[in-house]
Amino acid sequence: MQIELQDIGKKFSSDWIFRHIDFVFESHRTTAILGRNGSGKSTLLQLVAGNLSPTAGQVNYSRNGMEIKNSEIFRHLVLVAPYQELIEEFTLREMVDFHFAFKRYIPGFNVHKVSGLLGFKDAFNKPIRQYSSGMKQRIKLILAFLSDVPLLLLDEPAMHLDPAGIEWYLNLIKDLAKNRTLLICSNQHQAEIPFADAIFSIEDYRKL
Repeated sequence: MQIELQDIGKKFSSDWIFRHIDFVFESHRTTAILGRNGSGKSTLLQLVAGNLSPTAGQVNYSRNGMEIKNSEIFRHLVLVAPYQELIEEFTLREMVDFHFAFKRYIPGFNVHKVSGLLGFKDAFNKPIRQYSSGMKQRIKLILAFLSDVPLLLLDEPAMHLDPAGIEWYLNLIKDLAKNRTLLICSNQHQAEIPFADAIFSIEDYRKL
C-alpha cells in the first residue's frame, strides 16, 4: 500500500504540531518515523490510520494502483501503540477470537498457532490482566502481524520488551512482514528500526 501526504498539517487549539508535510510512504517498504518525545510521531501515525483528521492537507491511499477511500482505510491496516489497550477482562483466547472477528488471519495461520508463536505455555485461559507489560506487548504485536492487512503501523514497538522480546519482534519482522508496508515510530531506538528501508524525520516539519 502507498500513502501520500499532501501538504499535511496538524494543530491542537492554536498550536501547530507540524506543517507542510509532503511525503510518500512507498508500498512494500519499511519507513522509520523518527523524532523526540512530543515531536508529533504518534499524531502523524494516527492521521495515517484515519483516527485523526489533518488540520490542513490530505492523505491519499492506494494499493496496486487502485485508490482506497479514506473512510475504508481501517479495513487495510492494524495499529500497535503504547496507548492502545487490550481488553483485560478477556482471556488470551477471547482476545484473539475478538480481534480476528474483524480481521482475517494471514494465509497458513489460525488460532491454534498463536500460543506457540507467543511463546507462552498454557496461555489461552489466562486473563489478560494477569500478564506482564512485556507479555501484553507481545500479544498486541502478534495480533497485528497475523492480520491479513497490507499496512502495519507500529508506534514504539519495542516498548516493554526485554532483549529476548526484542529478538522475537525482529523475527516477526523477518518472517511475517514481507510484501507489506510498515511505518514504525521510534525515538531512534536501534532495536526497533535496523531493517528500515527509509527514514522520515518529523523534526523537519515541526512548527513551534
